[in-house]
Amino acid sequence: MAKTLSNLEIPTETAVLVYINQDESEDHVVEAELVGLCEAADVTPVASIRQRLDRPYKGTFVGKGKVEEIAALVKESEADVVLIDGEVSGMQQRNLEEDFNCKVVDRTQLILDIFARRARTREGMLQVELAQLTYMMPKLMSVYTKFERQRGGIGMRGPGETKLESDKRLARDKISLLKEEIEDVKRVRDQQRSSRRKHPFPFASIVGYTSAGKSTLMNRMAGTDVLVDAMPFATLDPTTRKIDLADGYALFLTDTVGFIRNLPTHLVAAFQSTLEEVTFSDFVMHVVDLSNPAWEVQRDAVLATLETLGAQDKPMLTLFNKIDIVADKIELRHVVAEWPNSVAISAVTGEGMNDLQSAIKRMVQELLGSVRVLIPYAHQSMLQECYDYGRVLKEEYREDGIYVEAELVDEMRQKLAQFSID
Repeated sequence: MAKTLSNLEIPTETAVLVYINQDESEDHVVEAELVGLCEAADVTPVASIRQRLDRPYKGTFVGKGKVEEIAALVKESEADVVLIDGEVSGMQQRNLEEDFNCKVVDRTQLILDIFARRARTREGMLQVELAQLTYMMPKLMSVYTKFERQRGGIGMRGPGETKLESDKRLARDKISLLKEEIEDVKRVRDQQRSSRRKHPFPFASIVGYTSAGKSTLMNRMAGTDVLVDAMPFATLDPTTRKIDLADGYALFLTDTVGFIRNLPTHLVAAFQSTLEEVTFSDFVMHVVDLSNPAWEVQRDAVLATLETLGAQDKPMLTLFNKIDIVADKIELRHVVAEWPNSVAISAVTGEGMNDLQSAIKRMVQELLGSVRVLIPYAHQSMLQECYDYGRVLKEEYREDGIYVEAELVDEMRQKLAQFSID
């Protein structure tokens, strides 16, 4: 099979998929997810096999009998690669490649490959490279042959050991350099965030499982043209826009990278500067694909990732998305009624957007505080800031200043504290 791009034939790899989940009830989730990741990585599944593991076998990850079965599948299907839905050590990967006589890729490597394809900005590329190097460091030993490693030891110092140590040092140096560059990018992001904070609107982040419809929602609400793709991880770089709401309310809204079940720790660490947009938010909008049979598993995976980021206690508005393709409308109403602070929407058709706007406005109002101030005429420009960054309820020109009653965010209330009246 091949894909045409600019008149060039780019062959797609074929793969045998190896599922290793313990819980039988999650089979359909695991299978659909790995197939989706394959599609995003331009890999064609040609066969699959499963072994339920409570813990991996030390040398080959799967059992000896399963190794023989997979090897037979590889030979029969002439697959290019074996994809294992787990994290394989360097030794296990080398042993399996010898047994299968083909490339072995684990779940983390597959996701990293997709991230590398999707990265467009300098920050995204730096973060992907850091994640790849961090992940590969412990596996460096596996790229050296048994013969080269046997030459190490007293009186047997040879090129294998020397090359290994040299490569490990180069990798460590490169990781340090990447971290420094990412810190530079992070400083710029912090400056941008600080600049936005000078315009004290509430901040919200859109989070959700990959392909839940976050970017489609962002485009509808903000009029942006963020890439919308049904494949996993279509959006790697956060996009922030100001959203105007009814009755003079507004907020800053940030679209973030999609989460996934068992998101590799290397990615969480490498994308910290991107994901921390969530931790700086005043509240979170969690998009859930209600049309997906595994929506509860996906919802729980997102909540687990938020906990990893330390954002589990953020106020949350849950958006049950894709209701235009949900067949069971009774179940839909039941879910929304049962789940606190939730709204049913379709980011594609716009259904439920009025309810969403009202729900967001309520969230914003909860972040605002009431003030009664008398602004001296020498500082009357602050009256316009009250209109710009909050909601003015009453305005009255008096002899000694402008009396204002308003709902404002905390930053603005602090600026006006000196003019507060009882």
